[in-house]
Amino acid sequence: MSDPVFALPMDLPITRLDAASADFRARLTELLAFNDATDSAVQNAVSEILAGVRARGDAAVLEYTARFDRLNAPDMAALELSQAELQAALAKLPLRLEQALRQAAERVRIYHAKQRQESWTYTEADGTVLGQQVTALDRVGLYVPGGKAAYPSSVLMNAIPAKVAGVKELIMVVPTPDGVRNDLVLAAAAVAGVDRVFCIGGAQAVAALAYGTESIPQVDKIVGPGNAYVAEAKRRVFGIVGIDMIAGPSEILVICDGLTDPDWIAMDLFSQAEHDELAQSILISPDAAFLDAVQASVDKLLPTMPRREVIAASIGNRAGMILCRDLAEAAEIANFIAPEHLELSVADPDAMLPLIRHAGAIFMGRNTCEALGDYCAGPNHVLPTSRTARFSSPLGVYDFQKRSSLIHVSDAGAKTLGEIASALAYGEGLQAHARSAEYRMGR
Repeated sequence: MSDPVFALPMDLPITRLDAASADFRARLTELLAFNDATDSAVQNAVSEILAGVRARGDAAVLEYTARFDRLNAPDMAALELSQAELQAALAKLPLRLEQALRQAAERVRIYHAKQRQESWTYTEADGTVLGQQVTALDRVGLYVPGGKAAYPSSVLMNAIPAKVAGVKELIMVVPTPDGVRNDLVLAAAAVAGVDRVFCIGGAQAVAALAYGTESIPQVDKIVGPGNAYVAEAKRRVFGIVGIDMIAGPSEILVICDGLTDPDWIAMDLFSQAEHDELAQSILISPDAAFLDAVQASVDKLLPTMPRREVIAASIGNRAGMILCRDLAEAAEIANFIAPEHLELSVADPDAMLPLIRHAGAIFMGRNTCEALGDYCAGPNHVLPTSRTARFSSPLGVYDFQKRSSLIHVSDAGAKTLGEIASALAYGEGLQAHARSAEYRMGR
């Protein structure tokens, strides 16, 4: 039976803004506004779960897994998957899907291999050696959602950079409500080289990774997306362990000169809108007629989309079309928005690139749709959202490496540096600091 025809509500046009309007910045700020504060019920639940797991370990994890995922297990061993089970999931995939998974993984691995940082030193004239030692984190926890949708691509994007960095042990947690496992997610874990997998989720999984239990060792950092409970738990345990980021809804900003097929642009906007009702899709163009054409494409194509209800909610509530003077002004607006994904659908994206300062990922040219970056281009799809691209970067190998300063002072260097340190220490009133340096000077 075919899907029923879905009619776009007539009162759901995409919000239009004109950069020349006096109230443009205020209206744009209002469009971008997103309240990521969790309500008290979520905060209280997470507090209880974190405290429970910290105090009772495995017993609490089993209890919460039974309560929230309707999965009763006699012990934690029953919730851990073996490498053989991961390989079996991989073997079940249709050949075309397995090949796509392996090809995507290889492209992600090649790209991230270029990010790996190495230790370095230099020697000063007096023999003092200074430098930096780069080492990988020992153990990382990877959270993979398992509720409304399954994202094997997220497994690749989080696990492969960790492995390229040299992380010794990567522990993946994924909820399996009612005991239902997603073979594609498990196959991705096999391809990416995940070391251990536990079928647990929610705040209890974050707590287990952060504090450690009898069965799950404490990790150094937790990465990966999740629902409001997972995000709140990650926020709470930061400082005990590292986290990647607190991600908001997905975003796309398209800058177009008006010469790309409007159907292409409409589908690019849909590609983010279909994630969830809070996702945001924005188009900027100096061509008002083109904005009209894209609106017509949206109206035409939306009824054909399987996730049309989600797209309609996202487009109706948070999408926008912005008319600007020229592409230079479009770049200024883009820098203010600092989008997660930025498409430069223009004739000469290379010429426009120097104007862009803030974006998680930049997709250059008419053929470069954001969807390619989600799956297989190579760069990471874990990107800063909610304007945080102003000060943060995509997930990468550098997130799984840390740096230690190296200082090896020679006899001559001890005298030179000692004079400087002693003077500054006395100036700060810290006599022990000064005397410590002076001892090395022979005083």
